[in-house]
Amino acid sequence: MHTGTTLFSQIMDFLPWKSFHRLVARYEGDRRVRTLSCAEHFRVLVFTQLTYRESLRDIEVVLSAQSAKLYHMDIRSPVKRSTLADANERREWRIFAEFAQRLIAQVRKLYAEEDLGLDLSNTVYALDSTTIDLCLSLFPWAPFCGSKAAVKMHTLLDLRGNIPSFIHVSDCKLHDVNVLNLLMPEPAAVYVMDCADLDFERLFALHEVGAFFIIRAKSNADLRRVYSAPNDRTRGIVYDQTVALSGFYSRKRYPRHVRRIRFKDPQSGKNLIFLTNLFGPPPMIICKLYKARWQVELFFKWIKQHLRIKRFYGTSVNAVKAQIWVAVSVYVLVAIVKKRLELDSSLYTLLRVFSVTLFEKILLDKGFPDAGQTPENYMEDKQLKLFEF
Repeated sequence: MHTGTTLFSQIMDFLPWKSFHRLVARYEGDRRVRTLSCAEHFRVLVFTQLTYRESLRDIEVVLSAQSAKLYHMDIRSPVKRSTLADANERREWRIFAEFAQRLIAQVRKLYAEEDLGLDLSNTVYALDSTTIDLCLSLFPWAPFCGSKAAVKMHTLLDLRGNIPSFIHVSDCKLHDVNVLNLLMPEPAAVYVMDCADLDFERLFALHEVGAFFIIRAKSNADLRRVYSAPNDRTRGIVYDQTVALSGFYSRKRYPRHVRRIRFKDPQSGKNLIFLTNLFGPPPMIICKLYKARWQVELFFKWIKQHLRIKRFYGTSVNAVKAQIWVAVSVYVLVAIVKKRLELDSSLYTLLRVFSVTLFEKILLDKGFPDAGQTPENYMEDKQLKLFEF
């Protein structure tokens, strides 16, 4: 048995704590704090995400039951729910947001060589948003429509490794298309978007910096065909055209030709029309890139199911944003652990194992059976033999 540090401490060792302490000093996060420093606060919030804690009382009860091991988690004093509630209410959420961005920059380097399954060397991003529903009586600062409340999580997902490279948490009044104003476009990168982000002025800004876009066309788009390229209808490509914008204002906002591809899904029979300024690859590559945009939807579904971002430990803006950013940090942290230890297990499996072994003193890379070993064989290796034949 490993008699060193707990599994939780080993996971925490993957974090760049020097960067965290610099952020704490910048925002004066520990000013006039006697108990539960910023680092301890962050550790507690990570613990709640990994173990699926339901409430502040639940957190207090579980940690008090393991009080003898809190020191080994670098938590110096018992965690009271009133102290944690005050920290969630008052501690600057931007500490956790900027720290998550540091982790994202770190993990993207680890997954930079991931294969997209396409003959394309460009970085590919998928842009979309998801709505996190809230109760209006508890969160009156986030009105949505009628008697509902919600916040939106706008995400730019790097499809190499499915790592979020940009996240913006806002109220639901911010339209998706306005998020393009917040991005710093990367030359030669491909941005895949849904039709809600169609704005020719903003798309031309991407084109001007050398970036590419793939977006669904709206049904009322006023476009004029300039040239039709040969295509293979047996693969579902109805046409591959070069088009110009015909509308007065749209032509003024995007004074260049774009590529229009119409694809008919052989299975569902649904027709999809894509607009792009990426003229080089075959039309099927464009269709597959748009299909890969579904990964951002799966990312939203994953974090809502496996992390705590649907029920919050506080009702203030600060508490909600802090919890969302810590959840993002946990997702990225598990991805870092998986890559650095070269584990074959999925992120879901890692989270499940962590949730029941955080207080165990076992080696992190030994906590998972060999992927090629079946559970029956694994148990058989551990069984003592009474008789030799």
